[in-house]
Amino acid sequence: MAISMSSLTSSFASLSFSSQITQKPQALSFSRQKLPPLVITNPRLSAVVVASAVAVEPETADLKKYVKSRLPGGIAAQTLIGTGRRKCAIARVVLQEGTGKLFINYRDAKEYLQGNPLWLQYVKVPLVILGYETSYDVFVKAHGGGLSGQAQAISLGIARALLKVSENHRTPLRKEGLLTRDSRVVERKKVGLKKARKAPQFSKR
Repeated sequence: MAISMSSLTSSFASLSFSSQITQKPQALSFSRQKLPPLVITNPRLSAVVVASAVAVEPETADLKKYVKSRLPGGIAAQTLIGTGRRKCAIARVVLQEGTGKLFINYRDAKEYLQGNPLWLQYVKVPLVILGYETSYDVFVKAHGGGLSGQAQAISLGIARALLKVSENHRTPLRKEGLLTRDSRVVERKKVGLKKARKAPQFSKR
């Protein structure tokens, strides 16, 4: 069957393409509805919310201002103070009657010691032995060395500060070895050696 050219052109001409295809799609719009304010009908619950908003804990407030307000005149002006050392670390410790909070360099002890249970145990051992873990707040200014050395220095500083609370604490603290300054430090490197004692490989020939 032969199809004439005139019939093909007429059929193509009859086809119409809408111009809406080339138009860009419209962006979707969402209406934001404002939520109604929260209304607390329980009087007990509302009292708890108001009390929590009024009582500002030192963890949420500026810890530096809180610590300075607890230590008027600085660390040197306090009475229950002790200094501990370990390796290159030095820690100055102040004890005050409180609930067992521990601050190191204006930060919470758990945050400063990176949540390491061993280092936290070093710090709390003198207080736990005497049963004072919830009786004193501890404020520490530490520098030098690493966190492990600082934790052990803080332990010695707390033990020495507890001696100023009562001289009767000396016997249990001495029995646990908490009043002994650990004098071990890294041995210096020697000339001709790779480290303190490690020598290069020996070859006879």
